[in-house]
Amino acid sequence: MYKVSSEQFVFSMSKDNPAVLSVPSGSKIVFETSDALDGQVRSESQSIDTLDWGRVNPATGPVAIENAKPGDALKVTVENIEVSGDGVMAAIPGLGILEADITEASLVVLPIKDGYIPFSSGISLPFRPMIGVIGVAPSGDSVPCGTPGSHGGNMDCKLIAPGSILYLPVFHPGGLLAMGDVHACMGDGEIMGTGVECAATVTVTVELIKNLNITDPMLEVSDMIYSVTSADTLENASKIATRNIRDMVASKMNIDKNTAGMLLSAIGQLEICQVVDPLLTVRFGVPKKYVWE
Repeated sequence: MYKVSSEQFVFSMSKDNPAVLSVPSGSKIVFETSDALDGQVRSESQSIDTLDWGRVNPATGPVAIENAKPGDALKVTVENIEVSGDGVMAAIPGLGILEADITEASLVVLPIKDGYIPFSSGISLPFRPMIGVIGVAPSGDSVPCGTPGSHGGNMDCKLIAPGSILYLPVFHPGGLLAMGDVHACMGDGEIMGTGVECAATVTVTVELIKNLNITDPMLEVSDMIYSVTSADTLENASKIATRNIRDMVASKMNIDKNTAGMLLSAIGQLEICQVVDPLLTVRFGVPKKYVWE
């Protein structure tokens, strides 16, 4: 088993980031991660003006996978997520889809107990840890860890959780895998710009899949397979994700694209991941037997 400390991190994903570790395919890796605000929030009474926004969304890594080359994919199985410390949420002017309604900043520090999160006034949130930022070096210029794309990044997909399998396209030798921004709980959309942000220890197994040639992240959850895509609008992201799955279904089932599209219209699931980042993220899924079983 390999381990990467939270002190080894990046604020952008890039081919120019030196790998902190190089491991063979099939390795189990433990990533220690900081919360999305890099541990800066200590108290609910703290002023939002004390935060350094240049320290948002640190991602632990990157880790190179031996023999990974462009056209390959990294199969990342999320084995376990252990959170540490308290969780943090915020309402911040200018952040989230309710930004016009937020005139004053609020910070909330939440204890994370085994199985639930006390919120307020007798309200308890379910403990559902997931990874917000996970990705590889993008094909072109460096991308801030707070921005999602074909390389992964800040997808904020709540299904990237223990038991799920994420497939990431490789654009550069080694792939350069990094992750962070764990949430103890987050709803689809992350409408205020934060989930229950927390530090965590994430255990994954990483395998190299040669010549898979995917263009966007794919996510396997139970009997479903999703294309996770990001674009400037939800409509454009939805079109990309749907086309990705349609083309895979047409190829797997040996049917034309019209027939595949009608099949997706009957059984597909189009869902929102997040609507608060520089690009917006959706997932489109079907039972995986139609794609690659």
